[in-house]
Amino acid sequence: MKAVIQKIGYINCIVIGFLLFLWIGVFLIGGIVGAYSWTLLKLILPFIGAIGLLINVVIFIILLSRKRKGVKVVFNAMVNLLMFFPILMTMNIIPFAYPNTVEQAQPAVTVNFPLKEQTVIGWGGQYVKDNLPHAIWSSERWAYDLVMEPFNMNSDNNEDYGIWNKEVHSPVSGVISATYDGEGDITPGSEDFHSLEGNYVYIELEETGTYLLLNHLKKDSVVVKVGDKVKPGDLLGRVGNSGSSSEPHLHIHHQRQNPSKTIHPVLAEGLPLFFEEISGSSMPVKGDIIAPKTK
Repeated sequence: MKAVIQKIGYINCIVIGFLLFLWIGVFLIGGIVGAYSWTLLKLILPFIGAIGLLINVVIFIILLSRKRKGVKVVFNAMVNLLMFFPILMTMNIIPFAYPNTVEQAQPAVTVNFPLKEQTVIGWGGQYVKDNLPHAIWSSERWAYDLVMEPFNMNSDNNEDYGIWNKEVHSPVSGVISATYDGEGDITPGSEDFHSLEGNYVYIELEETGTYLLLNHLKKDSVVVKVGDKVKPGDLLGRVGNSGSSSEPHLHIHHQRQNPSKTIHPVLAEGLPLFFEEISGSSMPVKGDIIAPKTK
C-alpha cells in the first residue's frame, strides 16, 4: 500500500480522499453537508483542477522533450480531471439534478398559491427537463418561476409582460424574516442586475420553522416589514423584474436555512414545495397552466 501511495503521490491521495468525501456528502449525508459539498464540486474544484491540469500538461511536454518519464505527472493530470469533471454539470452539458428526493428532503410543505390570476409555470417540478435552472442546485431543488400571458415575447418593456405588477400574496402563516425592495427593475433580457435575488420577501413558516423565499419583486412594492405576522392571502408586494431575471416573473422556493444568514444563496438545503387549491398537480411542472380556485 505504501508503494502505491508513493507512486500516486501523497497529495493526490489526499485530493482523491477529499473528492470521495464530497461525493459521499452529496449522495449519502445530504442536508447542509450535501449543499456545501455540491457547491465545492461544481463551482470551486473544477477551476483548481483546470489550473492543475494545464500545469501538468506543460510539465509532461517538457519531460517528453527531455526523454524523461512522467508517470507521476500523468497521475496528477488524472486527479485534475476528476476535479474538473463536475464543470460539465455546472455548464449543463450533462444536466443533472441535485440528488435529493421528496421522501428524503423533509419537511415538505403545502401552501396557497401566491397569485390570484391564471398563471403559467415557467420552470418547476422534480426533474431537470422541467426545472433546469433550479433543480441542479441544492437550495432551489424544488423552486418555481411563475409567469402570465403574455410572456417570453422578447420585449424590452416590462409593462408588456402579463405578470408585471401583479399582486403577490402570502401563501402561508408565518413571520416576515427579511424584506428588501430598493433594487431597480432591469430591462428584460439585460444583465444589468445588482444581485441574484433582486427585491424579496422571506417568511419563516409558523408550521415548520423553515423559510419561504419570494424573489424578483418590483421596486418599492413591498408592503410588509420584518417581524410582521402574516396569514395566507395577505398582500406582500408586487411582481417585478429585479435581480438576475430574464423577464418579469415571480420566483418562489422553500428551504431549511434562514436565507439572511447563509454565506451565499446556493449554500442552503432546498425542501419540497406543493400548492393547494389549484387546478392540476400540487407540484406543477414547466408549461402547466394554474388557475387558483376561488373560495
